[in-house]
Amino acid sequence: MTRSLVLTVIGPDRPGIVDLLSRTVNEAGGNWLESSMSRLAGQFAGILRVEIDETKVAPLRAAIDALPGLRVIVDEGVDEEAPPGVQLEVVGGDRPGIVRQIAGILAARGVNVLRLETSRTGAPWSGGALFRANALIAVPAEVSLDSLRDELEAIALDLMVEVKLASE
Repeated sequence: MTRSLVLTVIGPDRPGIVDLLSRTVNEAGGNWLESSMSRLAGQFAGILRVEIDETKVAPLRAAIDALPGLRVIVDEGVDEEAPPGVQLEVVGGDRPGIVRQIAGILAARGVNVLRLETSRTGAPWSGGALFRANALIAVPAEVSLDSLRDELEAIALDLMVEVKLASE
């Protein structure tokens, strides 16, 4: 019987980390299924899902614990079908509180954030900082997309950002 494991990895960024992780998973008999990895403030930060025979979980954990310079948390995953998602995009001048205010609206309506990617770059027209967020969210059936869109657009005026909400 196979198990699904979720690995959270962090450590000082350097070349070869993905190779080290993939080699460790492969040599233990695991199959790398999906991942998201990034360099943040000089740190390598990643999360990945591995499928492995349950008899090989302990050796994989031991091999992962021995990886130099990395902190790795291993959690049991659940194989499940992903819920249908709705794309949410937020773009505007950067300022503190954008994520907090948008996330507050989503949480209050019972909306689950399935994936979130944010970035801050230079704004070409003003020279200031441009904030961008792309999210995949699961909206409960009892929540109207139109009412959620209206609520997000109302706060977008205060935040001075553009919000787009569209079914995937």
